[in-house]
Amino acid sequence: MEHLQLAQLGAGIAIGFGAIGAGLGIGFATKGLMDAVSRQPEVAGKAFGFFLLGAALSEACALYAFVVAFMLLGK
Repeated sequence: MEHLQLAQLGAGIAIGFGAIGAGLGIGFATKGLMDAVSRQPEVAGKAFGFFLLGAALSEACALYAFVVAFMLLGK
């Protein structure tokens, strides 16, 4: 395989794992929010703020994978 093909493979793997990680992170954050609100509905507002923080941090990891993929492709 040429170097370009290996870089493309690496970029695809980076994006794939980044997307899987972000999806799992947001899924776990959503599950935690639903558990918290179902047990104590009065904390819904505060729990939603923490949910947004967790979702944003999870999406940041996906963006890092996106940046790594573009660096591998040299663009």
